[in-house]
Amino acid sequence: MNLVTISGPPSSGKTSVILKTIESLKKQGLKVAVAKFDCLYTDDDILYEKAGIPVKKGLSGALCPDHYFVSNVEEITNWALKNDFDILISESAGLCNRCSPYIKGIKAVCVIDNLSGINTPKKIGPMLKTADIVVITKGDIVSQAEREVFASRVNTVNPSAMIMHINGLTGQGSFELSTLLYEEELNIDSLKGMELRFPMPAALCSYCLGETRIGESYQMGNVRKMKVEE
Repeated sequence: MNLVTISGPPSSGKTSVILKTIESLKKQGLKVAVAKFDCLYTDDDILYEKAGIPVKKGLSGALCPDHYFVSNVEEITNWALKNDFDILISESAGLCNRCSPYIKGIKAVCVIDNLSGINTPKKIGPMLKTADIVVITKGDIVSQAEREVFASRVNTVNPSAMIMHINGLTGQGSFELSTLLYEEELNIDSLKGMELRFPMPAALCSYCLGETRIGESYQMGNVRKMKVEE
């Protein structure tokens, strides 16, 4: 089975891209399942079920969704293997720009939209910089010049990635993506022992453990202070 991790900022069009791409994958005779990770709420699992796509949903609640993903992806992968799926697509929550939900040896796709701002690619860390494929959405809303400039900024941040434009509403470009997702040489039978491409965001402080009071005397653990001149 192939595992594909798809991540991106909130409302960048991840689910729409996945739905359109799975339509093309099904036409190729591939059995596809989805693992949807989110924070507090999602009804995307209903969209997948309506499309006849097996789906598992996980909500991280008060936990970092990236850490929640890594803690549960092995179990989700084992579920997909037992059900003989050809591809398991893991869709992340709308992640913060520092998140790094990619695994070495597992195909990684980052979805980012043209409306997020021309400097956004520079603001995104490992989620964009370590992706194999970068999908740019909502190109129908901006001009051709804006699309080209935005794609150029993405290429500057991640020159090794393949950059694709996909329309999540019409599905234009999704067939091309579907041809890149499944490769027999990338088949896996377990994730045990595999490594992340980049370390997770580091934080273990008093606020992580439930502290709500403000003040230096309440701050413990991994705390970073700004340099503020008197």
